[in-house]
Amino acid sequence: MKWMHLTVELVTGFVLLFLVVKVAGKKLIHQISPFTFISALVLGELLGNALYDDHVHLWYIIYSISLWGALLLLVEYMNQKWLSFRRLSEGKPTALIRNGVIDYEALKKNRMTLNQLQSLLRQSETFSLREVAYCYLEANGSISVLKKSKYQKTTREDFQLPPQSVYVPITLIRDGELLIDELRELGKDEEWLRRELRAYGVASYQEVLIAEWLEGDGLFVQTYS
Repeated sequence: MKWMHLTVELVTGFVLLFLVVKVAGKKLIHQISPFTFISALVLGELLGNALYDDHVHLWYIIYSISLWGALLLLVEYMNQKWLSFRRLSEGKPTALIRNGVIDYEALKKNRMTLNQLQSLLRQSETFSLREVAYCYLEANGSISVLKKSKYQKTTREDFQLPPQSVYVPITLIRDGELLIDELRELGKDEEWLRRELRAYGVASYQEVLIAEWLEGDGLFVQTYS
C-alpha cells in the first residue's frame, strides 16, 4: 500500500507541475526572474515535502500546487495589466556601461565585480571592455551588449581584406590593484606601465578601476572618477 500511495502521489505531482508550467508559460523556465526563481523553488519544495512526509495526504499535494499555480497566474495577469506592478515583480534593466564608461556605482548596487562583468561579456562574444558602448544587466541576470560601431560584426570578406592575427586583451589593473602575473605574461615591467598610465594623467594604480592591454590597440584605462 505504501508503494502504491507513493506512486499515486508522484504521478499526481508530476501532472500538476506539468500543468502549472504549461499554463504559466515558458518564461517560468527560460526567463528566470527573482519571482519565477522563488516560485520554482517553492513548487519543488511543496512536492518534495509532501512525498516524504507520511502525514501528508494526496489532497495536500493537489491543494498546495493548485493554489501556488493560481497565484502564479494571478501575478502574470497583474504583470500584463499594470506596468507599475511589473516593475515591482520583475525589476528593470540596469545600465552597467554607458557611452563606453563603466558605472561603478551600478556594479556595487547589483553586487557585481569586474571579474563577473568581464566573464559575462566574454559569454556574449565581447572580449574587451573597449568594444562596449552600452551594457545592460537584465532582470534575469543576463546582459545585453551594444558594441561601438567600429566593433560591430562585419566580415573581412565583405571588404575583400586579407585576414589578420587575433589577440586576447589582458587585464593589467582591476579595482585599483596591479595584476603582476598578467603584466609579466605581457613581457612588460611596472616602469613601462607607469609611463603608459601617466599618458592618461594617472599617478597611481589605486586611481584605476580597470586597465586593459590589447595588442595593436594599446592600453585602455578607466579611472574611478
